[in-house]
Amino acid sequence: MEFSIKSGSPEKQRSACIVIGVFEPRKLTAPGELVDQASKGYLSDIIRRGDMEGKAGRTLLLHNVPGLLGDRVLLVGLGREKDFREREYRESIRAAVTTLNETGAFDGAVYLTEVPVKKRDAGWRVRQAALVAQDAVYRYDQTKSKKDEVRRPLRKLTLTVERRNELHLAERAAAEGQAIAHGMALAKDLGNLPGNICTPTYLAERAVAMCKEYGLECKVLDRKDCEELKMGSFLSVAAGSRQPPKFIIMEHKGGKPEDKPIVLVGKGITFDTGGISIKGGEGMDEMKFDMCGGASVIATMQVAADLKLPLNIVGLVPATENMPDGMATKPGDIVTSMSGQTIEVLNTDAEGRLILCDALTYAERYEPACVVDVATLTGACVIALGHVAAGLYSNNDTLAKELFHAGEDAYDRAWHMPLWDEYQEQLKSNFADMANIGGRPAGSVTAACFLSRYARKYDWAHLDIAGVAWKSGAAKGSTGRPVPLLTQFLLGRVN
Repeated sequence: MEFSIKSGSPEKQRSACIVIGVFEPRKLTAPGELVDQASKGYLSDIIRRGDMEGKAGRTLLLHNVPGLLGDRVLLVGLGREKDFREREYRESIRAAVTTLNETGAFDGAVYLTEVPVKKRDAGWRVRQAALVAQDAVYRYDQTKSKKDEVRRPLRKLTLTVERRNELHLAERAAAEGQAIAHGMALAKDLGNLPGNICTPTYLAERAVAMCKEYGLECKVLDRKDCEELKMGSFLSVAAGSRQPPKFIIMEHKGGKPEDKPIVLVGKGITFDTGGISIKGGEGMDEMKFDMCGGASVIATMQVAADLKLPLNIVGLVPATENMPDGMATKPGDIVTSMSGQTIEVLNTDAEGRLILCDALTYAERYEPACVVDVATLTGACVIALGHVAAGLYSNNDTLAKELFHAGEDAYDRAWHMPLWDEYQEQLKSNFADMANIGGRPAGSVTAACFLSRYARKYDWAHLDIAGVAWKSGAAKGSTGRPVPLLTQFLLGRVN
């Protein structure tokens, strides 16, 4: 979808459809008032009759509105003005774009971007509009014999700003929103693919192709390479799979050569049966989403390159399946990580931390400015935070605050969780340096504690995205989170 930024009166806008907001009960926004004046009260009559009361998410398409250059007007309910916040704004954009797409409009001029949102400027509104618009028209049909057909897909949106001095800010914001949306689409495509297609090899091939297209450096380590590096923990997870493991390394060199890189690490379990500690059958198909952390890192690297961020960024994705067979790691086995620390594997379904710990050790060679790992790590995080926020853990409060505020700005939120030493006690083992699980209490915390033992040489943060990386039910599919959060974090490091 193409975006343009304009400033001007809606009644003078030549477009297939002009999008106007209506607050509940029956109150036009400022652009709506201008349209109403130009149409000699046409919108007011519609509203007085009760055809549009302004309830959030409701839409009404009007044809042949007098006094306008646009072909049609789409009224979008915004809910009560006093309750209009970030969520309501985003949902109004989604409702508008969904309706435009379904009606076959080729283009639209969206005046919702002029509606004030508390503590958010025009740049934020435009960035979110571009991102949500692209997300609203996203369709996954790669593995369908018949593609989803849209009568005439929406091709262009004009996003408006109230003042001309906001144009430059809005244009940059639209470019950022579009780049993030393209990254989210990549992450969603990878997450939605089934495990028989999106294998570790396939994931590596897609990463290589992306890097080639966007001018990034990419290297993929195979099993032999990982053996030479003594990545015993990572390889212990791959032991039960016929699919060869891959360790994906991507580098964006946008900063000065002497600048320390930011390292992003993503869990890439392309299918998780639980291994010998096998999962129940119900919902196991969703374990194809267990590589969404890795997908989000690949996608964020694409966004960084697309926006030409003046930073040095490294993306690491250890990729493997977790399968049960005669060679698979067994509960009670002891493995040696790349760091030399030994791990008693009490549960083979706690495999994500086993592949991430070697990636965190590998990250040391970059002498990083900081390291952020992203993983669908624990069901316990879903119990703690549901499907709204990711869990955020860090050994550095300043880094944690950066990520927290990046999530707030991007509306891709995370919540700062404790990482106190007392929780480390749960990882004690009689037979190794540590166990890979600490029992049911505070399961997400002890998983982060495990990872923290491999991140002592740099500032580190961990995002547990198990509750936000995908949706179940009728809307089943990858969400593309936390690409917006990660991108906003990187943008914050630029500014």
